[in-house]
Amino acid sequence: MGKNNDNRPFEIPRPEFPKRAVITGGMPYGNKELHFGHVGGMLVFADTYARFLRDRIGKDNVIFVTGTDCYGSPIAEGWRKKVEAGEFEGSLEDFVRSNHNKQKATLDRYGIAPNLYGASGLDRSKEIHAEVTDLFLRSLYEKGQLEKISTMQFYDEKAQMFLNGRQVIGKCPVEGCQSEKGYADECDLGHQYMPEDLIDPVSTLSGEKPTMRPVTNWYFKLTDYDKLLQDWVADMQKRKDIRPVVWKTISEFLKPPVIYVKREFEEKYKELAASLPAHEYIEEPKKPSFTIGFERLADCEEASRILAKNGIRFRTGKKLVPFRLTGNIEWGVPAPDFEGSGEKLTVWVWPESLWAPISFTETYLEKTGHDRSEWRDYWCSKDATVYQFIGQDNIYFYGVAEPAMWIAQQHSEEKSAQPAEGDLTMPVIVANHHILFLDKKASSSGAIKPPMADELLNYYTPEQLRMHWLGLGLGQRSVSFMPKPFNPDAKPEDADPVVKEGFLLSNVYNRIIRTAFYTAQKELDGLLPAVSPEENILADAKKAVLDYERHMSKFNFHQCTYVLDSYIRNGSKYMAKVLDGKEKPREEYEQALANVFHIIRTAAILLHPMAPFGTEKLRDYLQLDERIWSWETVFEPLSFFAEEGHKLKFLAPREDFFTRHESQFAQE
Repeated sequence: MGKNNDNRPFEIPRPEFPKRAVITGGMPYGNKELHFGHVGGMLVFADTYARFLRDRIGKDNVIFVTGTDCYGSPIAEGWRKKVEAGEFEGSLEDFVRSNHNKQKATLDRYGIAPNLYGASGLDRSKEIHAEVTDLFLRSLYEKGQLEKISTMQFYDEKAQMFLNGRQVIGKCPVEGCQSEKGYADECDLGHQYMPEDLIDPVSTLSGEKPTMRPVTNWYFKLTDYDKLLQDWVADMQKRKDIRPVVWKTISEFLKPPVIYVKREFEEKYKELAASLPAHEYIEEPKKPSFTIGFERLADCEEASRILAKNGIRFRTGKKLVPFRLTGNIEWGVPAPDFEGSGEKLTVWVWPESLWAPISFTETYLEKTGHDRSEWRDYWCSKDATVYQFIGQDNIYFYGVAEPAMWIAQQHSEEKSAQPAEGDLTMPVIVANHHILFLDKKASSSGAIKPPMADELLNYYTPEQLRMHWLGLGLGQRSVSFMPKPFNPDAKPEDADPVVKEGFLLSNVYNRIIRTAFYTAQKELDGLLPAVSPEENILADAKKAVLDYERHMSKFNFHQCTYVLDSYIRNGSKYMAKVLDGKEKPREEYEQALANVFHIIRTAAILLHPMAPFGTEKLRDYLQLDERIWSWETVFEPLSFFAEEGHKLKFLAPREDFFTRHESQFAQE
């Protein structure tokens, strides 16, 4: 509540939500099972928001899709190595299917429930994805948004083949990037560069230094969208539901092209300066390098070639470059033959993964008996919003390349960062910062291997992990995941930081529910109280609901957990006060239990997106249908959904709704 100028109280306006929504989660590669970062760094958040919106605007109005990213050189290379080592028998498709099935099983164990967990290279979703890819690229071509560019590509003379993606590794050439995992034209942190700029390249097939040979591919004219992307960033900066990391990261790529040259080469640069394309020398005295800036990307690239030819070490700044769409890797979605040349190119994995959620939406609609064309009601309508949950590393693709290609598809020749009805809507990008492991960026090549998602379930319940990850505050900063069983520095007496949020449920909230049920069984013959909760109970519940809703509308999941923590703990204190074990008249029990059950009901609807297993078990014991989750009746007590004389399901002694993992009891 607040006050206006004439001292009359007013309520803060409630946030508005779309009529329909698509939620997408970044797609895991099909070369392995899910590690903890896939689940705890991104998919739990996408699932929680999807569950919230299903309750908030109706489950028939929400489509949550994600799936296995089946194509690309990392998968082909992973399969090759496993077959070579005798660790896998079967085709490349068999390999992907095996990993896809494992990924889906892991999500089921965590209660992550997309409407469709598809696969870009398997079954019906593969067929639809190939159709969508063909239509998408042909549309860009017909609109004049594609160009053919010849570049140099790595070639392994010993293996007698071109190298793609993960088949070559070196150091990233982008200024400020410390990645030692630079691949053919991008590093593991998502920085893009031309292949010839990669530092110290080595073929993963032969271990030899590859040569460079010319190849021609189709590129999207991304550099033409600089101004429109700047307009989009300006719009984002005004919104409270867009995290600063999103627009700040996008802005880095919208600066003029620059080259950073090490100080030790300054004299040599001065000798060559006149032969370089027109540029500006930018003096930065306190830095170990100086900067030369260009107005045109082509001039920057020409300067890079001249500097490299003369042995001058440099790095390029982040900048917009033409976005490659095709390649010559065999394992990929077939690319259209635009000019009838007969060349058989495939689509590079990153572009096609950006519109894969559209393919999956169509696949889901067809699977559920709808017309596939209804996908436009979700992706191209002012009444709908697309929420894309990703990790910080992938902002370039989802926040630069994707929106530019979306704008390029607009029907009007006057392109705009504000699409018209019927155009692809600009997505709401929800990017989490890095989830670290034991204070370091998770890496499977490190001394201490980060756990796979399934491994964690040997020590924690799914809901303990869900609540912990949601409470980390990854929307604000990078945070370390410190599971005690995997931490060699943890002492036996140390508390496990992962279980704190879960104990709120297994200890405090569980006790409130059990006490209410047992008291109702003893004092009210197991009936749900028919009287209304008292006004102060209703007011406290309403405040918690509105606070939670406001935080959820801004994707502040950690703030939602704080609201729940405060509300449940206050509810526990109230329960201990009114259900103190002392004998009371039946009507006093009815009122006290009506109040306590309203606290239980309010906490449950707020927890439902976060802790689905325990809350659904609670609904079963309440013997009520799914209407209790609808936000249309969020302020109503449980008696609103039940006839007088409604019987609760009998709760046996020591039955829990939320519990600790069995290994945690063994430690006591």
